[in-house]
Amino acid sequence: MFAIACGSKSPPPPAAVTPPVAEKPEPTVRPVAPPPAPAPPPAPAAPPLAADTPETTVDGNAFVAPAGWTLEVRAPATILAPPEPGDHVALVDVAAGDAEAAVDAAWKAYKPDHAWPLLRSADAADHDGWSRVRDFAYRTSPSEKRDVGARALFANGRWTVVVYDMSYAVGEKRGAQINLILDHLLPKGYARESFAGKPAARLDAAKLAELTRFVETAERETGVPGIALGIVQDGKVVFAGGIGVRALGGKDKVDADTLFMIASNTKALTTLLLAKLVDAKALAWDTPVTSLLPSFALGDADTTRQVEVQHLICACTGMPREDLQWLLEFAHGSAATTMASLAKMQPTSKFGEMFQYSNIMAAAAGFVAGHVAYPALELGAAYDKAMQTRVFDPLGMTATTFDYARALRRDHALPEAPDVDGKPAAALMAINYSAVPLRPAGAAWSNVRDMLRYVQMELADGKLPGGKIYIAKEPLLERRAAKVAMSRDETYGMGLMVDKTYGVEVVHHGGDLIGFHSDMMWLPEVGVGAVILTNGNPGWLVRNQFRRKLLEVLFDGKPEADAALAAQAKSYFDDFAVERKLLTVPADPAEVDKLAASYHSDALGELAVLRKAGKTIFDFGEFATEVATKKNPDGTISFLTIAPGLDGFELVPAPPEGGKRRLIVRDAQHEYAFVER
Repeated sequence: MFAIACGSKSPPPPAAVTPPVAEKPEPTVRPVAPPPAPAPPPAPAAPPLAADTPETTVDGNAFVAPAGWTLEVRAPATILAPPEPGDHVALVDVAAGDAEAAVDAAWKAYKPDHAWPLLRSADAADHDGWSRVRDFAYRTSPSEKRDVGARALFANGRWTVVVYDMSYAVGEKRGAQINLILDHLLPKGYARESFAGKPAARLDAAKLAELTRFVETAERETGVPGIALGIVQDGKVVFAGGIGVRALGGKDKVDADTLFMIASNTKALTTLLLAKLVDAKALAWDTPVTSLLPSFALGDADTTRQVEVQHLICACTGMPREDLQWLLEFAHGSAATTMASLAKMQPTSKFGEMFQYSNIMAAAAGFVAGHVAYPALELGAAYDKAMQTRVFDPLGMTATTFDYARALRRDHALPEAPDVDGKPAAALMAINYSAVPLRPAGAAWSNVRDMLRYVQMELADGKLPGGKIYIAKEPLLERRAAKVAMSRDETYGMGLMVDKTYGVEVVHHGGDLIGFHSDMMWLPEVGVGAVILTNGNPGWLVRNQFRRKLLEVLFDGKPEADAALAAQAKSYFDDFAVERKLLTVPADPAEVDKLAASYHSDALGELAVLRKAGKTIFDFGEFATEVATKKNPDGTISFLTIAPGLDGFELVPAPPEGGKRRLIVRDAQHEYAFVER
């Protein structure tokens, strides 16, 4: 929600549906039934699949079943289950008059006794041969630790309904495998559009106008204050400029020099530093990390021994996201505390088994690189100097910096996010300082002009303008080599993703912090690259669909991006209205009275509960936010943060232990307790 993100694909959001239609009442008088026949022996459990396997639903719609999962066909339902018990993705083929009826029939086939209430439903854009697409989201209670949703898709005169019924932990850990299922769910007889082998169009004035028109429309539909855009083709900048304003309500225009936080796009710059050190033979991709920094340690000794330089930033070591500790407790953070926190981390999947994104591991990659370059310096200072001397200066990235104060003195953007009522507001910038102690993962400020210099170097296979070799081709390109699958057509290398969904290779990475969402991308086969930077929380919608729009313009593709963006933007703001109805703002005083005045967590720090002008404030030390209350389906009460950009962070009162009140907070795979002082 508010962590540094990678801009990758993820499991479907909790989608939901109308409650099942009630069965007709049984007659009061029944005929006497004959004795029941002996029950047949239970069918043997299906064995786990040995490899990713192309399959079809009952109606013949294509998908891929992941290795290690089981597949069961139950009448119209094809039910896929990961190794963890109780979690499923069901693909159900039904005949129905509309999406609501289709989803109702799908639940009856998959789990007829489900009792999750409908939260919302919304239309999505047609795509991949599917039409009349509609998403459904259900309400779950925090104690369930579960996302539940459905998507109805229509093709060939029938509906296929995807039911997503997954615990938070499994959904995050197995997100790439879930993408594998859903990314290639295609109607029977349909072949996805491919641009393989097609020549790219020249980005002339008309085509650039179409791209800028898309961005201008996106700005209006999402309410993002400003968007900076840059495009290169055949080594030359063909567009660099901005749309909108640097800050909500301001008059200063965004341009190619406006600095934005680029968040996780920093990771690719960090791995470029590593590649420079490989090129200089100061280390190798397969060098054990402990040989470079003997103090390096993970919570699992076996994993620690296996970690090579390339593994620090491959998202393939089995280390999960563990962001809450640095997001909530960063005031006294440093490179040293970030590295020390690794020793408490435990893997949740096998080494090399699946994609699991870890900001802390990526930060370690940068700090190890800095230590190799400047071993006499403190880890953070060494990284900063190495990035300046080996990356920013040689590439001419004169504005790019990790110095927030320097950035904020220059032409810069400020973040926006909708408030609790869905209205534009200044975002909670304070929490973006949490990235400083792990800055190799996502704390750089940059602008379109600087980022295009980096993209041009990537497209030139390591050469600078004029032909000078900045880095050898081999270590540069190794960063793009697949280390772990993110789906069938997308892989993660080292701080870079490679996407071949439409038959042409797109190398990219996204970045997300509160109020800042961005992407950089390049198509090595056709010599085209782009950078898009935004300063509004809905900006992730813009950057995702811009990648598709660029392909449409280059290869005369089907016009899907505009409709997809419009539908997603509408759904985004409709969700605010739906969620707002569940909240009590200001927080319910009777529930606030049950709270302690202050709490402590060894992992997350201090929490003070304050009352100001009728509002309830949760003060975490580094930042503070008003909270609302919400009654959950199981009758429990949650406190939710409502600061713009930090909305929806949930803390749930739990039974006291040792006479002390507690508040529970969770990420997907971890649970923490704030305990009364």
